[in-house]
Amino acid sequence: MELSLSENIRAMRKQKRMTQEQLAEVLGVTTGAVYKWESGLSVPELSLIVEMAGFFDVSVDALLGYRMKDDREETILKKLGDRLRSRSPEGLAEAEKAMKKYPNSYGIVSLSAELYLIYGAEAHDGKMLHRALELLEQALCLASQNSDPESGELALCGGMAFAYEALGEYEKSLDIMKKNNACGLFSEHIGANLAVFLRRPEEAEPYLLSALLKSGASLFNTIFGYVFVYLARGEMRSAREMLQWGIEFMRGIKKEAGAPDFLDKIYAELYTLLSYTQLETGETEAARASIARAREFALRFDASPDYGFSSLRFGAGAEGSGAGDILGQTAAESMETIIRLIGSEALSALWKEERKNEKK
Repeated sequence: MELSLSENIRAMRKQKRMTQEQLAEVLGVTTGAVYKWESGLSVPELSLIVEMAGFFDVSVDALLGYRMKDDREETILKKLGDRLRSRSPEGLAEAEKAMKKYPNSYGIVSLSAELYLIYGAEAHDGKMLHRALELLEQALCLASQNSDPESGELALCGGMAFAYEALGEYEKSLDIMKKNNACGLFSEHIGANLAVFLRRPEEAEPYLLSALLKSGASLFNTIFGYVFVYLARGEMRSAREMLQWGIEFMRGIKKEAGAPDFLDKIYAELYTLLSYTQLETGETEAARASIARAREFALRFDASPDYGFSSLRFGAGAEGSGAGDILGQTAAESMETIIRLIGSEALSALWKEERKNEKK
């Protein structure tokens, strides 16, 4: 058996956005008493535990954090996960049965909420969606149990926002996302909500632009990561295909006659890597052309460094946005960092040859 009363009092108080002083006033105790409860230095009397459970709208068990260890819980979680993936209609009945057995299990309550959320949205069933919201609220009160970084309070808030959107309550959905938009987590959803459902394009565009830039940065980081995975395995064809896809994507988002900006620096890095894959497959002339292309973009960027995105084909206003790059301050430095990381004498020699040609 486990109890987590102190952690739950603190978590539920914060969920209601209350200070220790405010909770003490509600319960008619001193602030020091609340502090001791949350620090585990003392335990409230039973009558106060019951009163707090009512105030927080949870069961006494949930407030206490009462859980019996049972290996079968993991089996049930797996079964519910399988129901979710297969969209099996038996999933909801099994979720309700599981919650009767484990009413204070974060994993079971949050997964049950997801089941109701997905089924409700797909079936346009308001009753299911409201049940999902109830369970998401319950899961928030149990969130102190969670140990999965991909399934935390922000994920639950995102689920609530999705439920309200599916119910057509767009302002409620928007309010939740705006309050929890740490690091632009919900920017694309906020922008889409504003533009598609609320017809507020001017308010939507800054969020969409932020999402576009974040998505682009995420994509290129993923491309670079995958390329080095393939290089480590000696899978040059896969590495080259990944790089060519990245270059094609760049061509789609960059204006042809755009001013020099951070996209030119990314181009230089992509072509440097492409040159190496071509060397490794015996395409020497293609490799030479790629390193020359990389140098061309590097010279363009370094002549007038701009870490914004003024040449984006989409997203007016990107001029004020900034980017960073740990590979190097200049594009030439970034290319040299990549060459050093790869450790290829042939690529290094090709780069030196290109630098000599530039000086002629």
